[in-house]
Amino acid sequence: MTESRQTRAPVGPTTPLQYVKGVGPHRAKLLERKGLVTVGDALFHLPMRHEDRTRFTPLRAIRPGETVTCSGVVTGISPPPPGRRRQPLVILLRDESGYAAATVWGRPWIARAVQRGQRMIVHGRGARYQDKVTLQVQEWETVDAADDEPIHAGALVPVYSSTEGLPQQALRSLLWRLVEAHAHEIEETLPDAVRSRRRLLPLADAVRGAHFPTSEGARAAAMRRLAFDDFLLLQLGLAILRSRTTRQRGVSMRPRGELIARLRASLPFSLTAAQERVWQDIRRDMAAPYPMHRLLQGDVGSGKTVVAALAVCAAVEAGYQAAVMAPTEILAEQHLATFRRLLEPLGIGVTLLTSGLKGRERAARRAAIAAGEIGCVIGTHALVQEPVAFKRLGLAVVDEQHRFGVHQRARLKGKGERPDMLVMTATPIPRTLALTLYGDLDVSVLDELPPGRKPVRTEARTESRRRQIYDFLRAQIADGRQVYVVYPLVEESELIDLKAATDMAHRLQHDVFPDLTVGLLHGRLSSEDKDAIMRSFKAGAIQVLVATTVIEVGIDVPNASVMLIEHAERFGLSQLHQLRGRVGRGPWKSYCILLTSGRLGEEAQRRVEAMAATHDGFKIAEVDLQLRGPGEFFGTRQSGLPEFRVADLLRDAAILEEARLEAQTIIAEDAELRHTVHRGLRQALLTRWRGKLDLASVG
Repeated sequence: MTESRQTRAPVGPTTPLQYVKGVGPHRAKLLERKGLVTVGDALFHLPMRHEDRTRFTPLRAIRPGETVTCSGVVTGISPPPPGRRRQPLVILLRDESGYAAATVWGRPWIARAVQRGQRMIVHGRGARYQDKVTLQVQEWETVDAADDEPIHAGALVPVYSSTEGLPQQALRSLLWRLVEAHAHEIEETLPDAVRSRRRLLPLADAVRGAHFPTSEGARAAAMRRLAFDDFLLLQLGLAILRSRTTRQRGVSMRPRGELIARLRASLPFSLTAAQERVWQDIRRDMAAPYPMHRLLQGDVGSGKTVVAALAVCAAVEAGYQAAVMAPTEILAEQHLATFRRLLEPLGIGVTLLTSGLKGRERAARRAAIAAGEIGCVIGTHALVQEPVAFKRLGLAVVDEQHRFGVHQRARLKGKGERPDMLVMTATPIPRTLALTLYGDLDVSVLDELPPGRKPVRTEARTESRRRQIYDFLRAQIADGRQVYVVYPLVEESELIDLKAATDMAHRLQHDVFPDLTVGLLHGRLSSEDKDAIMRSFKAGAIQVLVATTVIEVGIDVPNASVMLIEHAERFGLSQLHQLRGRVGRGPWKSYCILLTSGRLGEEAQRRVEAMAATHDGFKIAEVDLQLRGPGEFFGTRQSGLPEFRVADLLRDAAILEEARLEAQTIIAEDAELRHTVHRGLRQALLTRWRGKLDLASVG
């Protein structure tokens, strides 16, 4: 199609922005940087916020440093002299309170756009120019009696995320024209019955009100409708996945239970009531003729690994293999040690597969897995990145699932014929939010700690208390306990952080505790060295273990009773909570000391206070969610779930519940949205999920 023919075609939601009057190829490229290609894209490019510029400040009340909106009649225009770029255009305005000068820098052409006698609305910051108070104009527009309502000032003014070369005012003007001309062409997606039941605006009105509301109430109603759509499309997608999963044929595993009984008899403890309840959920799922998709949520130390080992036993006894995928080599190695201790006495072969394995050894293990000689394979990403073949994979366990992208989980599942999937996380998620993020999974919660686990006393301390802290560590060690000293390690400053941890280990060994044994553990050590250090620490040969966050998950030393976290302000809340979970595993009173340096920012202060105030992982998760926001907390970018346009999981929890109920009702009546009344919803769902529907069912 030629450009001239395209230009003559009527403009609509599918029209490329390049062919909209006033855009053109150059501006279209700038808009494309923001993901705006068509008119429809632009209509749903919603403001970040609105500024209330309806309250006019009298001209005489302008004060330096204050941002205000004023309205006045133009009584004089003084452009800068030719060639004097360092002088502003000065516009003299008058209102009921008197006169004021408005200065405009770098835009002398405005002198040609403004005339004496016109009413002008200006928004800007009070300043001093040539010893007089002036208003430095950021945005402006002229208003005549016959004009449309103002959009840059004198209204609830939308503020958009901008891009270089595309000023806020130009973007706002373009969106005003597009909304006025094309908002009414947006097709309604919700059935009338749903809209009526939930008292929601029509979609076209909501888009108009989200951009250019006539009042705060109109804006709130518009945002409520768009947030409902965000949640409904997510919930519908997850409900369809759940519906498909329950219709799929999977493997039905009904072992006699001899291996399971032997494993339970070998445990030095009884399962908690929570573990029993969750294990019965899993056992029932594995026996069913369709694939299990279960999320196992349990706080640090709640005993998820034992439950996973029971599931592995059930799979192996039923004649299948199991794969356990962990996010890091050190956690995979910890799982290897645990599963070997639990399963090998029962005759179940357990092996490790990581990218660190050398060629010949890796090939031998792959061959044994393919031949079905290994019942349980523990691994990292290597399980899905390499051509690993299973003879009969029946169970896939994913630990710390938030560390994996949805594609990796899908590839692991693809190693078998619809194997059962058990997804585990030690990151507590409030139940409503878990149902949102994992709406296609059944959720089990281990909400009880094993007997003997005592709460860890948590205290925040500053650098001035270091000497007393060291005295306390020495007293604990004299009582026979052991100590972790943890240093932050982040990618941007990894070498500096590693040196700090190494220097601290050296100082503790030579200056502070010369009569004790101090060890150092970090991610750059070889697997053999890490194992040797951990074995020494577990055996009590090392009294003080200086470590980076490699010990965040999976390491279990019951005799360690103190966790000293250096530069605690640099850690995230969930990391701090995971680290604290490394102590308090024995019968002794345990402590976590958060050592901070310098003045803390507001967020860091809240993190430290939350840690000291509670041991409840769910309460900590709530604070973490508030601080980081849902996108970062859940990692929706890598999880494969669609992102929200306006919805906020915390603020809009009530709307989320409404949308979830509607989704369940709709899918119960029309599992694949084939009915005519659901045509708009189906199209919106396919657009929003864009190829993700086949993936999200793996969690």
